[in-house]
Amino acid sequence: MVMEYIPAKTIVTQPKKHNWFGTDYNMNIYRGCSHGCIYCDSRSLCYRIENFDTVRAKQDALRIIRDDLLKKRKRGVIATGAMSDPYNPYEKELKLTRNALELINAYRFGVAVATKSTLIVRDSNILKDIQENSPVLVKMTITTADDNLCKIIEPNAPVSSERFEAVKTLNSNGVYAGILMMPILPFIEDTEENILSIIQKAKESGARFIYPAIGMTLRTGNREYYYEKLDKYFPGIKEKYIKRYDIRYNCTSPKVKRLWNIFTEECNRFEIRYQMKDIVIDYKRGYTAKQLQLFGESNYE
Repeated sequence: MVMEYIPAKTIVTQPKKHNWFGTDYNMNIYRGCSHGCIYCDSRSLCYRIENFDTVRAKQDALRIIRDDLLKKRKRGVIATGAMSDPYNPYEKELKLTRNALELINAYRFGVAVATKSTLIVRDSNILKDIQENSPVLVKMTITTADDNLCKIIEPNAPVSSERFEAVKTLNSNGVYAGILMMPILPFIEDTEENILSIIQKAKESGARFIYPAIGMTLRTGNREYYYEKLDKYFPGIKEKYIKRYDIRYNCTSPKVKRLWNIFTEECNRFEIRYQMKDIVIDYKRGYTAKQLQLFGESNYE
């Protein structure tokens, strides 16, 4: 594998609005993704990522990240994995994400990682080190409990059973990890059996939370690609999307009310968190006072 590098002026950026899961900054070391997920919103034309399936790395990324961290007036939690998976196949050799985590640890920031890759287990030791001083959150995306279905909709990512095992390993090593149960594809994954199976396997893996979206999003670029794959693997389903959603962005499952009730009832039975505010409170628990004492003003509240 030969990596193509692209220029960048900054990598650790501050979003205009408060980010998901109580994070303060965003970090994308790579551009594009090789998982091949048929539903990926990052394919949308609005992001202007050409040849999305080709992974590129940002030139001189570690120096830029170091400089970005030094310039931050406040420490906080850095989110990574929003636009491209930080644990793509190149990462095994390049170790850019691993080295970025080491910088995050050295400068006492926290981190929230979203991934579909089991390679994150390699960095359990660094995540545990970061957690000694700052919040750590690992969000493993799992949309189906069926490995065979997983191979169709997420063809180049590790299968779901392997991801559940990675969550189990992370939690057994003391790293705060849970499940992003999203997207749940209408007419494909929005079944009671799938929802209950994900929750059961999450419980077995020791997942600290499950955050759901019972539906998906579609917009120009992503929609065309997704419909092409539906015609290939799920004949007749595209017509259901067109009839129900037309060109809408939010495509909520028609079964959302019933599935949400089933989901919340089962999570409550297993005492698994699923509300954003509860997850944020839990993974940041105990850091506010410590950070205020050590560093003065902090973003961890």
